[in-house]
Amino acid sequence: MSQPLKSGEAADEIACRESAMIGRVLAGERELFHELIRPYEKSLYFSAFSLLRNAEEAEDVVQESLMKAYRALHSFRSESKFSTWLASIVLNEARGRLRHERVIPFTSIDESPDPDEDFTPAVIADWREVATETLERKEIREMIRRAIRELPNIYREVFVLRDVQELSIAESAKALGIAEGLVKVRLLRARLMMQKFLAPMLQTGRGGLFGFLRKGAGASWF
Repeated sequence: MSQPLKSGEAADEIACRESAMIGRVLAGERELFHELIRPYEKSLYFSAFSLLRNAEEAEDVVQESLMKAYRALHSFRSESKFSTWLASIVLNEARGRLRHERVIPFTSIDESPDPDEDFTPAVIADWREVATETLERKEIREMIRRAIRELPNIYREVFVLRDVQELSIAESAKALGIAEGLVKVRLLRARLMMQKFLAPMLQTGRGGLFGFLRKGAGASWF
């Protein structure tokens, strides 16, 4: 009986498979690009929607980002994870959309001034309901969605990349173009804001926000 792959081995296997597929796409098998990006479509949409808070805008951003990724596929370097590279493209596209439309900042959970909030960010998942899920799960999921939407942009994108998309600290930093230390600081603040917003739920003994997210396997849970 074959042994299950460890996380590092699984990641290496995925990277090798994606590298081979990228080579084939660049060699002319264009239809393979859809298979290459399929595992990341939900998380990319969730990232865009979390920042833009508009379904149509998020869909447009994802489609434009995937077109850019296809056109720039030759520039992808295997030192980065393909998923991180895609996330960076979506982040930049969403940021550009926000700058162009001059979106009015929304009220955050934490009203205390923070010089770090001058930073303009961006970040994707399928929000459709699963018919068989319990009412409690639906209620908790909606609470988490609302809490994420209330986070200031710079904290929201870090939270989504790290705790929903489950990128590592290093991968999140690379996608955002900031230092790893800054990712850790923003992630801590984001988690504290989420806990503050969700305090009533967390006090019911249901296990806590982050355990619930982990149980749901990140973006696929949404």
